[in-house]
Amino acid sequence: MQYLHNIGTYFLMIIELFRKPTKWSVMRELILKDIDDLIIGSIGIVAFIAFFVGGVVTIQTALNIDNPLIPKELIGFATRQSILLEFAPTFMSIIMAGKVGSFITSSIGTMRVTEQIDALEVMGINSLNYLVFPKLVAMAFYPFVISIAMFLGVIGGLMACIYGGYASVDDFITGIQQEFEPFHIVYAFIKTFLFAFVLATIPSFHGYYMKGGALEVGKASTTSFVWTSVAIIIINYLATQLLLS
Repeated sequence: MQYLHNIGTYFLMIIELFRKPTKWSVMRELILKDIDDLIIGSIGIVAFIAFFVGGVVTIQTALNIDNPLIPKELIGFATRQSILLEFAPTFMSIIMAGKVGSFITSSIGTMRVTEQIDALEVMGINSLNYLVFPKLVAMAFYPFVISIAMFLGVIGGLMACIYGGYASVDDFITGIQQEFEPFHIVYAFIKTFLFAFVLATIPSFHGYYMKGGALEVGKASTTSFVWTSVAIIIINYLATQLLLS
């Protein structure tokens, strides 16, 4: 019953999010701050992970192709498919659930513990709109981060292929271009927008409705990471079933 109660509260929070909006002059500053914290602040770690995981995918693919009858173009093809369809949108989102999700939960949870949210309510401000809506708008730029992960993942794979001597540059690029379907990009970004919504709202829910003190803030951050990851995996399965089957 507690799970059903939390799910109902979550959807009620989504509805309340859009009621009684904060003045635009104030909201603009909040949105810009959250873009800096959640999007720009994540580019470095995303770029680092994407580049090296792209290289790992290429190396593993090349080492498992030991049959001389299999064309070397398959290395680039497998790298592209792995990065575009799953690694960049899904794997990176789970990583971001730890970075961005924990930041959102801890920041809102700290405001709850220190009674700053109660102060906002006393002043007649819709605290959900004030705290959560800017994060939701900021995460609308999340596909930009994923596009960087896609690009650097392929570049990392190309570098690993060149310096490892697994295939020529021409073979790798031919594999990247081979049987390319533009809808796969659309599919990846549809998933990314859904993941961005989850990354903004589930951690906010756990931070906003937490109870207790500083210790509970840490527990809420852990719980939000777990449930955000679960939601991302479920959405990934449903989106793949609906869009690619």
